[in-house]
Amino acid sequence: LAVSMVFLNVNSLIHVLGFDYLCMQAIQGNDITVKSYKVESRITLRFAHTTVKSSVLNSGPSAQSIGFNVQIPKRAFINNFTMNVNGNTFVGSVKEKTVARNLYALARARGKAAGIVRTNSQSMETFRTEVHVPPGSKVEFELHYQEMMQRKLGVYQHTLHLQPGRLVPLLQVDVYIFEPKGIKFVTASNTLGEQFADLTKITHTKDKAHIVFRPTLQQQRKCENCTESAVDGVFTVNYDVDRESNAGELQVSDGHFVQFFAPSDLSPLSKNIVFVIDVSGSMWGLKMKQTVEAMKAILDDLSMDDYFSIIDFNHNARCWSEDLVQASSIQVDEAKKYVQSIRPNGGTNINEALLKAVQILVRASNQGLIDPRSVSMIILVSDGDPTVGEIKLSTIQKNVKRVMREEFSLFSLGIGFDVDFDFLERIAMDNRGIAQRIYANHDAAEQLKAFYSQVSSPLLRTITINLPENAVNNVTQNRFDKFFSGSELIVAGKLQPSDLTTLQSFTTAAANMDLNIQTEADIRELDSVLGTHQHSFSGFARQMWAYITVNQLLAERSLAPTASKKRRITQRIVALALEHQFVTPFTAMLVEGHDQGREYCSTTVTYSIVHLPHPFDFIAVDSDPHFIIHLPKSNMDICFNIDSRPGHILNLISDPGTGVTINGQLVGSKKMKNNKIQTYFGTISIYSKTDSVQVIVGTDRINLMEGRNNHSFSWGATVELTATQLKHFMAQKGKQHVTVMIDGKISVMVVLHRVWKKHPVQVDFLGIYMSSDNKYSTQVHGLIGQFAKEPKVKVYGVHEGADPKKKKATMEVKGNKLAVTRGWQKDFRRDKKRGSDVYCWFIHNSGKGFIDGSYTSYILPQLDSFLTAI
Repeated sequence: LAVSMVFLNVNSLIHVLGFDYLCMQAIQGNDITVKSYKVESRITLRFAHTTVKSSVLNSGPSAQSIGFNVQIPKRAFINNFTMNVNGNTFVGSVKEKTVARNLYALARARGKAAGIVRTNSQSMETFRTEVHVPPGSKVEFELHYQEMMQRKLGVYQHTLHLQPGRLVPLLQVDVYIFEPKGIKFVTASNTLGEQFADLTKITHTKDKAHIVFRPTLQQQRKCENCTESAVDGVFTVNYDVDRESNAGELQVSDGHFVQFFAPSDLSPLSKNIVFVIDVSGSMWGLKMKQTVEAMKAILDDLSMDDYFSIIDFNHNARCWSEDLVQASSIQVDEAKKYVQSIRPNGGTNINEALLKAVQILVRASNQGLIDPRSVSMIILVSDGDPTVGEIKLSTIQKNVKRVMREEFSLFSLGIGFDVDFDFLERIAMDNRGIAQRIYANHDAAEQLKAFYSQVSSPLLRTITINLPENAVNNVTQNRFDKFFSGSELIVAGKLQPSDLTTLQSFTTAAANMDLNIQTEADIRELDSVLGTHQHSFSGFARQMWAYITVNQLLAERSLAPTASKKRRITQRIVALALEHQFVTPFTAMLVEGHDQGREYCSTTVTYSIVHLPHPFDFIAVDSDPHFIIHLPKSNMDICFNIDSRPGHILNLISDPGTGVTINGQLVGSKKMKNNKIQTYFGTISIYSKTDSVQVIVGTDRINLMEGRNNHSFSWGATVELTATQLKHFMAQKGKQHVTVMIDGKISVMVVLHRVWKKHPVQVDFLGIYMSSDNKYSTQVHGLIGQFAKEPKVKVYGVHEGADPKKKKATMEVKGNKLAVTRGWQKDFRRDKKRGSDVYCWFIHNSGKGFIDGSYTSYILPQLDSFLTAI
């Protein structure tokens, strides 16, 4: 999980944790009144401009923080954010990231209200902001973002996350669609529940549609007399457009052109596919079951004109057939039996598997067995990084690129969150394919089949869309390797100054017969039409061109072989982002307010970018040892340290009800630092008393004991074992972590931290991470277990400390008033070296007042001991 923190500051700075979870509420705070929550999307020729607005009142008796959170599509760019607090407006403008950072620091030094919105990732998911205001304050939030609709399987899908978190007097969603060629169909659905099924109204003419969702206050309630809102889910609009027989649509507006190309009345080309399936130990269980289920359905979908083979790989790569075979019913049945017989184990040798897949296609091509008009592809399915053979990702990418032919494509599917999805994207893009993440949950098989459906019907090869060179410039990608049924190719560019009244495009492509299409557009017609439409987005063409160009440059940059080329591409991205006001990985939004000469609020905006989203929030113990306790109901993170002695065994989880106890033994640093021996966890024990199963994780080895059966593994091994109670056990080289799942209810990750053996002070140590969704019994306790029942926490009196980066405050919890400090700890789950900052309120004195009793009460005699009464 990679998280980027960003800040919008008014007079003073408060840090907010940037982790995201799917049940996040849009409006957060106690004793607040949400006056309105409105979402409006204007979709004009597949380009959407979405605005999210909310008006909130602090109706409580004291100052408090009000949060505003918006889930946005991963491919969207935020391009504006404004906030009005008691009549004072804060407006955002996009700057180059370094410039924004310097202006922000200057504004703070002058005491001016200012803030920054930035991101370090290309995967954007959640915008978060928090403002601290006095009682009676009115706050209005307004966020704008833009995205281009992608056509998949014949449908454009526009998704809006609706999670207001409370009842709202005025809750309204408006989606306006304008498609000049005509709208073929439009539907709306949601995951909010049956009570909302008939509340969406759709008005649909030939070229316009208006979708409205406006539940009353009573209709929002979970039950007739409930005070909780049932509005918590996804609102989706699906539509497609009418197309002329030649499938070309050329539109000109605002000095830019956009060419859409989506033919349908064509016969599919035959396919040559090599399926490359990861069967290493980490695929054991549900992942493999669903992959097999999906593969059997995919094999059944092959036609008699298709040819295929299968490679499954762990530490070695095995070919079901060394050659492509025709997808006859007999061969398909044999392949399904082979897939069904796979049993995951061992390491991950991606390099050997991909090279063998290419060899199969090359051999078939050399032997003249591949129809020159057919489409050849490799589909890779994997859930982890390489651990065997060549493990350097850049070398694997070069190896595959070197042997791949221009007529072959590679598609990558990454299952779960341990896989390096950036690598899968790079290697796919480098070989004329795409990558997609498959979420490892109950419908993973459907996700796999849906992806295959997108590439299962190639209709065209080698598509080129040209326009007169003297009429246009700055044209986006106009040559495409393949076109698949149900998708769409889009080319955009700028018009050169001329006296032309029409613009023409020329499209050529190879299919079962060559295709030549000419399309023409009136240069002034669309602008005159847009001027009469109240709810269309008149600047769509200009922004769509910039959107496509920036995304193509980001992809090009990820494949750039040298630092100098990356710098040149970055400069182009920044220039475009500044001109079109896009928040990108290389720009930031500076948010400024007017000097008021008074302190009435303090604000934080976090633009959290979840690059590899994790399915649950977490509780962690890492470093020397730092505890991070996430409180979901309060949306708050609390940190504390335990200052104990080397050799002491601390109880983390003690649950007699489930028979599980989790303990950690401390080791000390090699010598004192600042007159103190630093302590770390050197051993973690996870013990199930019910079935006498124990996993002991050390810095050198991992031991699994089940009755009389004992197994010992080095950190270099990749294994997955099943015990009676222990459902999932994995130690994977490279990731340096062990994930333990007990009875499908308790998930624990132990992370290994290696240090230089000759380091004068530090030693190897372990970190432990647990899901906040773990299911314990009501008897659970321990330094971590006690927080399964979340205590009520109130933080107030936030003020400056000696360190301006670390605010001070008072916390009320468990009947105690504690002096706390705003600080941060490290989450090392994704980045084992640097970690990600987790911002939290820090409890001093070994958690005194926050944990029950004294920390000394949690010291146990043995690694498998349970806690006695506190």
